Amino acid sequence: MYYLIILVLLFVAELFYFRIADKCNIIDKPNERSSHTRITLRGGGIIFYFGALVYFLTNHFEYPWFMLALTLITLISFVDDIRSTSQALRLVFHFSAMALMFYQWGLFSLPWWTVVVALIICTGIINAYNFMDGINGITGGYSFVILVALAYINKEIVPFAEEDFIVTILCAVLVFNFFNFRKRAKCFAGDVGSVSIAFILLFLIGKLIIVTEDFSWIVLLVVYGVDSVLTIVHRLMLHENIGLPHRKHLYQIMANELKIPHVIVSAIYMLVQALVIVGYLWLQNYGYWYLGGCILLLGIIYLLFMKRFFHLHEMK
Repeated sequence: MYYLIILVLLFVAELFYFRIADKCNIIDKPNERSSHTRITLRGGGIIFYFGALVYFLTNHFEYPWFMLALTLITLISFVDDIRSTSQALRLVFHFSAMALMFYQWGLFSLPWWTVVVALIICTGIINAYNFMDGINGITGGYSFVILVALAYINKEIVPFAEEDFIVTILCAVLVFNFFNFRKRAKCFAGDVGSVSIAFILLFLIGKLIIVTEDFSWIVLLVVYGVDSVLTIVHRLMLHENIGLPHRKHLYQIMANELKIPHVIVSAIYMLVQALVIVGYLWLQNYGYWYLGGCILLLGIIYLLFMKRFFHLHEMK
């Protein structure tokens, strides 16, 4: 009953946001990076923050430093959705938020180089998650798979976070998917959605890694990771400015050049990541070998795909 009430409240909150977004003209217009052709409401992913906020207010203000961090990063991302902000200002907010999250993790009690490595990895993951948000359903669907896995791991393998927090965020993702995981999306996540859910997942996966002292849990993000890193390498080989918009991700070529429906492409990414996670849980004693094998296999698939279909993108 508690989760049903949360689900209904978040659903109403999302509908209320749509009214505000419509009146304030918070919309997403198609551009050179877009894989959509219709003007659509932007920022529907703010529901992820609302989900975290509901948990925070109803569970004795659990994870206060993380919640403050999430508020900072959500705020600057929402402002960026409305009007473009400078990269320097975004970095100030992002680094401040990550410092607060590291404090919540207890990371500052570890050697200094740990903080530096964590900062580099977290910055990369947040940006990758943001760049991967380009078609209907991919952010919500992919996040749903990871959260289900985290809920299972937390309950059946090793407790690392409050169960209610994970399930509440799952409710928020379900609400967003109801409006986004469809042929004609009612809304897009926007930077506020992709960045906030990336930050939430980072917080949970980071806690899992710290509790288990096993970095191979990063396999939970390996599909996005391989696509993002190899796309960056590919663009560098093409002498492109990697800071500019593009449509060269594998999922974008599937949706744009091969004309595969968005929801099918998103479902493929969900299925591949789910299979990777199931395999990892089955072969957990070989975690790092399995992680390396997944990176190698996914990398080979990426290269073969690009060799076969990238010319379709070049022809446009």
